[in-house]
Amino acid sequence: MITREDIRALAEFKGGDTDCAISFYFQPSRPSNKSHRDQSILTKDLVHQALREAEKDGRHGCARDDLQKILEAAGDWVAHRSQAKAVFACGSRKIWREFDLPPQLAKTQLFVNRRFRLKELAEVLGAQPRLRLVLLDRHRARFFDLHLDELKEGESLFRPLPRRGRGDGFAGVDAGHAERSVNDEVLHHFKNVADSLKQGLERGAFDQLAVGSHDNHYSDFEAQLHPYVKKRLLGHFAAEVGGATEQQVRQQGDRILKDSLAQHRQAQVKEVLSQAKSNRRGVTGLRRVLRSLEMGEVQVLLMADDYTGHAVECSNCGHLDAHMVRFCSVCGSATRELEDVCDAIVRGAIRRDVELMYVREDPEFDHVGGIAALLRFRADGKNKKAAVAS
Repeated sequence: MITREDIRALAEFKGGDTDCAISFYFQPSRPSNKSHRDQSILTKDLVHQALREAEKDGRHGCARDDLQKILEAAGDWVAHRSQAKAVFACGSRKIWREFDLPPQLAKTQLFVNRRFRLKELAEVLGAQPRLRLVLLDRHRARFFDLHLDELKEGESLFRPLPRRGRGDGFAGVDAGHAERSVNDEVLHHFKNVADSLKQGLERGAFDQLAVGSHDNHYSDFEAQLHPYVKKRLLGHFAAEVGGATEQQVRQQGDRILKDSLAQHRQAQVKEVLSQAKSNRRGVTGLRRVLRSLEMGEVQVLLMADDYTGHAVECSNCGHLDAHMVRFCSVCGSATRELEDVCDAIVRGAIRRDVELMYVREDPEFDHVGGIAALLRFRADGKNKKAAVAS
């Protein structure tokens, strides 16, 4: 299972002149003999092309062994895998990392550079936050974790309800006491489940939460949730605790995630555009986004899913500049041109724990340049002229 630490380590990696950082994304095809053959041919072509490009740059030796290893492994994946795969390798640094992914990549791709290519990985992970699902009734709770198409059931909680006697006692007094006792036990059970979720959130075990129960139990349970946990709550669905299958839980989790992410994306686009127009906590355009990212102002970074942009990167300090200058404005060292600055931006966002969001088919967002950022604060203050897209 891929972790935040794994992604951050990949983002921090920077190879030297003799290093090759290889990033391979494998997207499985439909299970037919023809597609298997086509996929094998595609992988071989990508490897051979990468070797030719590496030879031009004088780095054939550093890439050859890792590329051959990828070619051998891919032969097995083509025939037997339904999941996607991401491989990051650098033989000179003894790095080889493999990660299973949902089969949601655009296509199979191979990159050889001095840094790992993380855009595709970030896009998949952004659509797949770690979701905890809890199914509960008056005395039982089941916990599931869904991440990257993998569903795992954890330890359940069970609290037996007190038994009631055969009679109601004088004027029904005993019946009233018994009913109140049962209700108290149910609330204690809900509180225990809520405490378990709070502890899980504090440990970083999940990012989002969904609850499955009868409708008449949900409001009582929701009232027991800690405010921090309630902020992670995506929604509720009807479920029978004992009868729910893993397939049903997965389907409900996928549905809630898809709906909530679409709503969240739409709300974030609306918010950042509004904030940018009023020159508050929003900026649009590559130049302003790069500046805010470097200043540590960015809370959420939004990019069109097909965004590309030209920039230069300082060979010494890593400063990114949308102006095509030969020397870094920060340290004075020579710069190198980036045909597509997108991956450098993604690495910067990952290193700074910035939420990264991809926007698809939004004309208003495309009109401002296809890149924007919602800020935690503005280092230059609020009383400036309105920001305009670069």
